[in-house]
Amino acid sequence: MAANNRRMSGKKGAQVGSGGKRRRSLEGKGPTPPAEMRKGHAKQRAAQAKSRRAQTRTKGPRGKGTSELVVGRNPVVEALREGVPASTLYVQQFIDSDERVREALQLAAERGGINLMEAPRPELDRMTNGLNHQGLVLQVPPYEYAHPEDLADAAADEGEDPLIVALDGVTDPRNLGAVVRSVSAFGGHGVVVPERRAAGMTAGAWKTSAGTAARTPVARATNLTRALEAYKKAGIVVVGLAADGDVELTELEALEGPVAIVVGSEGKGLSRLVGETCDFRVRIPMPGGAESLNAGVAAGIVLYEAARRRA
Repeated sequence: MAANNRRMSGKKGAQVGSGGKRRRSLEGKGPTPPAEMRKGHAKQRAAQAKSRRAQTRTKGPRGKGTSELVVGRNPVVEALREGVPASTLYVQQFIDSDERVREALQLAAERGGINLMEAPRPELDRMTNGLNHQGLVLQVPPYEYAHPEDLADAAADEGEDPLIVALDGVTDPRNLGAVVRSVSAFGGHGVVVPERRAAGMTAGAWKTSAGTAARTPVARATNLTRALEAYKKAGIVVVGLAADGDVELTELEALEGPVAIVVGSEGKGLSRLVGETCDFRVRIPMPGGAESLNAGVAAGIVLYEAARRRA
């Protein structure tokens, strides 16, 4: 028995192995991952920050406007002709059909995606709060507003310097539509409007934009001053238009680079805080002696000058 124990004690016991680690350490790790996937890389941090901004914007309360009703035969037909987005066309039961009613029905059918609903007159009266709807009511869905940072991001994606227009205290939707049209015509990247006390993308703004609102984003800022300060931190020069500006438009070299052009209301101009935020206060030379220009005209002049210099 003792001899047997001696034989057993001479055997090697179990040894702890490497588990294949030494063998795997000699194997290649494959191709280098892209910068966005490398931990700690600047591009990964930028991508993560952009993702967080997108999630924040998705959860934010200011993504959509409110639905709108276009009331009356002529307004409804004009809105459909101009391509104003619409979700439902309400037609009064037993309506006396004329050329405008027939055209409205035809345009809605041709565009597709517009629901046709027949409703009794009392229901249309209730919907329109007693307005003279003439048997036709068009429902315009809420506008999908962008975030101010989206406009600068879009320019970066295209490899271009941002060209943005911000409106300060402009309350006429037709002026907003005219500015959107000018931004589209001269290669701008979008328009920023304040969330409060400002014109929004209503049916009137859509009509004045002549369809360009479908491809030119409008962003809504909770606080315009803070949005402009964020642009400045991103390297965008903020230029405010003012009749008493220190720099004449033809002398402003900043238009050749990343720029946000701020246009105030025709009567009051730029608000105090917005004016103080601007890097430059610029005046448009007017030999004819006019005191001011409306927002659409003023924005168009500056956008043309910017596009001419960038060409």
